[in-house]
Amino acid sequence: MLLEGEAPALLDKLIRAAVIERASDVHLEPKNDRVQVRMRVDGAMIVSQALAPSTGAQMIARVKVLSRMDIAERRVPQDGQMSLQIGDMLVHLRASTFPSSQGEKVVLRILSGAQLHAFQRLGLDAAEQSRLRELVNRPQGFIVTSGPTGSGKTSTLYAFLEVIDTQEVNVVTLEDPIEAELDGITQGQVNVRSGFTFATGLRSILRQDPDVILVGEIRDSETAAIALQASLTGHLVMSTLHTSDSVETVVRLVDLGVEPWIVANALSVVLAQRLVRVVCTTCAEHVKLEMELRDGEDVILAPGAMIAKPKGCRSCLGTGYRGRIGIFEVLELDDELRELVKAKAAARAYREIFAQRKIRSLRRAGLEKVAAGVTTVEEVLRVTV
Repeated sequence: MLLEGEAPALLDKLIRAAVIERASDVHLEPKNDRVQVRMRVDGAMIVSQALAPSTGAQMIARVKVLSRMDIAERRVPQDGQMSLQIGDMLVHLRASTFPSSQGEKVVLRILSGAQLHAFQRLGLDAAEQSRLRELVNRPQGFIVTSGPTGSGKTSTLYAFLEVIDTQEVNVVTLEDPIEAELDGITQGQVNVRSGFTFATGLRSILRQDPDVILVGEIRDSETAAIALQASLTGHLVMSTLHTSDSVETVVRLVDLGVEPWIVANALSVVLAQRLVRVVCTTCAEHVKLEMELRDGEDVILAPGAMIAKPKGCRSCLGTGYRGRIGIFEVLELDDELRELVKAKAAARAYREIFAQRKIRSLRRAGLEKVAAGVTTVEEVLRVTV
């Protein structure tokens, strides 16, 4: 059934439904006979509804107007931001258009503070939480979260800010874009067109008497050098990198061209992370595991162990999952690892120490959550190598 009606009312209704269903993105996709609406919920795409072509075109035009885009320009991609008052709730969205063969596609990213996760609910175990609290409350250091796009890196850094007393310290962020408005801190957003890049913004932040600096992403050697130097001169710096695990993160920082001794002395801890979907507690079934699951030589789950299996119900939109949780690989640098950094050691040398110390890998962290009935084997295998 194709929905028709006034674009403003339908857009408000669509965004309200997306917020209720905890969607992170809304896709408006033109087809030959309709505009397909899909939502990304817990990392998975779900078909929501279909709009009549004329109604869909009106809705896309309204999005462009509210986001201050050129409504007449349909040949090149455009970006913008908008806010909608939905009842008593103000919803901030980032809009992006893309010209396709069947019309302009629009993606709306919901920038909702309600989607922020508390530090205790990130998915870290008790020992990791305790140690990270200590590191985050130190006066200086460099903390990096790593993982692919959509793995929750920024949400983790926001959660770290939660354990800092922002009344006692000056916290300044530099983001692209600002994902959620946080109380008690100063947030800045880069603007490449005007020359306000991560590197230039970071230099300016250092003149703002900061105690804690959050840099949305390390994208180049200049930003890395400034951030690492800042952490050596009495600041706590937090940032993200698009690397697959903690070892690759350390190697990448050295490969960016920063002096190895600076990386070695500045770097406090590296977290590699992924997000796995949580089994819906309303409809979950439990079955016996047929084969053992290993992490290297260690058996994490033996045959016959009871594990959760997704089923699907109205509560979870038929997916069998509701919500997501992080799995983490935490690497805290010590003297032995710092010597490897200074020597520009290859990844193999770090991995040998990992094996010797039995540092918990992403796969192992995920399988432990399978054993606890939090997620499924399929989810862990999907996001880990």
